[in-house]
Amino acid sequence: MSGLGSGGPVLQEHLPASVADAGEAALRAQVSAVEFALFAPFGDRRMLADGEVLFLRGDIGTSMFIIVSGVICLDFGPGLPPKQLGSNDFFGELGLLVDRHPRSSAARAYGDTVLLEVTCANFHRLIDQDPATVVFFLRRTLWRVVSSEQRLIDQLSRRNQELEETLSNLYSANDELHRTRELVYTDDLTGMGNRRALTVYLQEAHRSGQRPQGLLLIDCDDFKALNDSHGHLAGDHVLKRLGRVLSSVAGKDDIACRLGGDEFCVLLKHADMERLTRVAAFILEAVRGLEAFPGAMPGICSVSIGIVPMETHQHWNDAYSRADDALYEAKRLGGGRAQWTLR
Repeated sequence: MSGLGSGGPVLQEHLPASVADAGEAALRAQVSAVEFALFAPFGDRRMLADGEVLFLRGDIGTSMFIIVSGVICLDFGPGLPPKQLGSNDFFGELGLLVDRHPRSSAARAYGDTVLLEVTCANFHRLIDQDPATVVFFLRRTLWRVVSSEQRLIDQLSRRNQELEETLSNLYSANDELHRTRELVYTDDLTGMGNRRALTVYLQEAHRSGQRPQGLLLIDCDDFKALNDSHGHLAGDHVLKRLGRVLSSVAGKDDIACRLGGDEFCVLLKHADMERLTRVAAFILEAVRGLEAFPGAMPGICSVSIGIVPMETHQHWNDAYSRADDALYEAKRLGGGRAQWTLR
């Protein structure tokens, strides 16, 4: 062991295939096996007999349905052809996305049919269960719904006020989805990536075979004493400024995250010991410069850094454990320094 004395990451799309590649599956409104497994524990089983009406056109929708078995016929009214749906098809999703949205069709069972009903309340619980899959499902669904509504407009050759309001609500829902995704993957204090963002980054690196080559684990020195002496607002100010420093060293293929409290990490996709050492030295120098800057409250505090070069086959937990050991060795030696290990 030898001594040396990151804004948020650019979050790329770490979801499944893009909406444009979803093709017929998206147009058919069919859930994948992964999506069905995610929805199943949060849905209520509904049994319909042959000919039984599930809802009528104009009814207020508050839930979405997935067909487990059987057939559902959707009747959109005079002049429009009915539509038959089968196993794994879903419908009624606007009941989840648009508040008090009237059903655009009637739904009737053809033969004995089993449905999975997902309510608004249960759908919101799904975000915490698997946010990436839910975000992809919503994007695909919104794209399909908007496309379907546009085709309907072309067929009828008119735009009525109700449809325009629906589209406006959908675009608003899509904007809200983007904001929700940022909240899911962003630390609300520093604007950096959070643990979820780190997990997605590692999963994508594993799938692509391009795993990061270096890890820097960063921790504030005597942060508790700073909070006790100057208050938590001063502590938050310190964390924000440190976050900006760490984000500045993370390139487009790297990630800088706040792991929690005053613990941060930077993962570098392409790095050897020379680059790792250079990045750590930059962080330490930037922090020292901010420490010396005059101000009414502490602008930042010194940090300790544990540095680990990562092997292609190495598991994250092993790399983190080694970096943690190096970090605490740096603290034992007085802090305000970087320490690395090749073990």
